[in-house]
This record gives sequence, structure tokens and C-alpha cells, in this order.
Amino acid sequence: MESSRRTFLAAGTAAAAIAAAPRAFAQWQPSERYPDPSVKVIDPSFARYRIAQTKVERIASGMRWCEGPVWIGDGRYLLWSDIPNNRIMKWDEETGRVSVFRKPSNNANGNTRDRQGRLLTCEHDTRRVTRTEYDGSVTVIADRFDGKPLNSPNDIVCKSDGSIWFTDPPFGILGNYEGHVAKPELPTNIYRVDPSGKLTVATGDVVRPNGLCFSPDESKLYVIVAAASPREIHTFDVLDNGTRLANRSMLIKAEADGTPDGFRCDVDGNLWCGWGMGKEGLDGVAIFNPQGKLIGRIDLPERCANLCFGGRYRNRLFMAASTSVYSIYVNTQGAPGG
Repeated sequence: MESSRRTFLAAGTAAAAIAAAPRAFAQWQPSERYPDPSVKVIDPSFARYRIAQTKVERIASGMRWCEGPVWIGDGRYLLWSDIPNNRIMKWDEETGRVSVFRKPSNNANGNTRDRQGRLLTCEHDTRRVTRTEYDGSVTVIADRFDGKPLNSPNDIVCKSDGSIWFTDPPFGILGNYEGHVAKPELPTNIYRVDPSGKLTVATGDVVRPNGLCFSPDESKLYVIVAAASPREIHTFDVLDNGTRLANRSMLIKAEADGTPDGFRCDVDGNLWCGWGMGKEGLDGVAIFNPQGKLIGRIDLPERCANLCFGGRYRNRLFMAASTSVYSIYVNTQGAPGG
């Protein structure tokens, strides 16, 4: 088992390194000041989360559309999807080397790890959710419901009981850029896969659900409603030993301030949301407290689609932002499961 695990962690290391994109990197200039002025305290409560002696760093560039970052702590590397280029990328913390982890990736989008440390991936082109085993083989977790193909699984999280939750909007089958054109045959559900592998609909009430994450105590599920214009972030109570969603309510309405996409909670219950495509100057990350109040921002030169916490103490925020990946250390930690 341990040798197989090492094989999984080493996967992708033999792939050819991706040459840095000098042009893109030349356009990115990190701040020369501490604290970094791109980290903005909107409410005084956010000041405690900013580390004065840290800056936003660009760690990779040259992609077409970055999504689904996930930290592989025991291997000390980051994985993320480059959806239109049909590949999953890898950044090595020790060397800073960027390489291809998997190609083709079936236009992979969201990624996370299960509670045994295995990679879970949403694939647009094959319209399925997969698990990468320790030996590198791929197991299909879900690809159909009621005999019909899923739409295009988008984002994914794993609960402490081992259940897997994912959203299934149609974005990957609306065109041939991030998947392929196909006719949706199912509603845009949020699904739950229980530890035995049984697939059920957690809720069918959200039209085009996108990003999702649990609160630190797993009593609430947060979901981005992509069909709303402007987009909204809704909450559900998680009931019946974590098997049922109820009491839906709207927590955040984006108004004209941009488009929330993927997000994660920190251990204090704050929502760190990828943001962009709205007013000029608001691309980056928006941070909300558990009551839905905007308390901070991290400005980036590109829209941030998704993010995750990583590093040795889960205190390094990795931000998948359009064509590049950025990171910054923060004075909090990511909640487990994302």
C-alpha cells in the first residue's frame, strides 16, 4: 500500500516541465511594499487575517483557464485544472517547478481529496466524477443518475463522514471549449455520494449550482447560484446526520460587484471567494464573514475562479486566476475537506 501511495504522489514528475511564459510573467510585478497594498482591509475584523510581511506571488502562468486547485500536502505540491488545454497541472513547493500532471484530463474542472487522501476530480468531457487511486488508476465515482448521463460535474467537496458532494451545472456541454456540446438530460442537481458509493440528489432546488463548501462544523453547505443575475451565494442547513439539506436562504448577492465562482471556508467560518468579471478593479478574492458581510479583498490582475488553502499549516492561500496561479500566506487556516 505504501509503495502504491508513493507512486500516486510521484505521478506527473516525469512529465516535461512547462516552460515559463516570460511575457506573462513580465507583466506581473509583485508589490515592493509590506504590507502588500493588494490585500485590503474592508472591515477592521479582517485585519487579524492579514500578515504584514507577506505578498501576493505569482507561481505559475501560461494557462488558458485555471480551475479546481487542490493541495497535496504529503507530496508538497499543488494541482489545478487548465480546462481548455485538457490537462491538470502541478506546482512543486520545493523546486517551484511547473509540469503537466495529467493530459488528457477529460477537461477536468473541480478537484479535491477524499478523507483517505485520494484525488477526486470533476470531468466535463466524460461528464463524470472520478477518484485517482494510490497506484494511479482511475475509478469512476459517478457518471449517470436514473440511467441518464450527468451534465458536467463542476465543483466537489468531501465531508468528514466520507461522503462526496458535487454540483452538476451544464457549463461543460454548452460548447466545445471546456468540453463538448451535448443536450442536458438531467436537472442541475447537487449530488451526494455516500461512503458505500450510492448516488442521491442532495437538492434539486438550485438552478445551475457552481462552487460549494461546508462550514467548519459541517452544519451548513454554501452554494453559488450561477443562474442568478447577479450571482448569489445560498446556504443550506445540513440535517439528518449529514444526509439532507433544508432551510435554504440567500447569504450574499453579488450585485454589480462581480461574479463569485469557487470558494472555501477558513477555520473561523469566513468565506474566501474567487471573484471577478464585474466592476473594473474587483478581480481577485472577496472575503466574507459567516454573516455574509464583506470584510476583506485580495486584488489580482485577473479574475479568480477558485482557490484552496495549503502549505504545511493550511495557511497559504492558492488562487486559480484565469491564466495564472497566485498564492499568499494568511493568518488563518483552511477548514478541512476542501
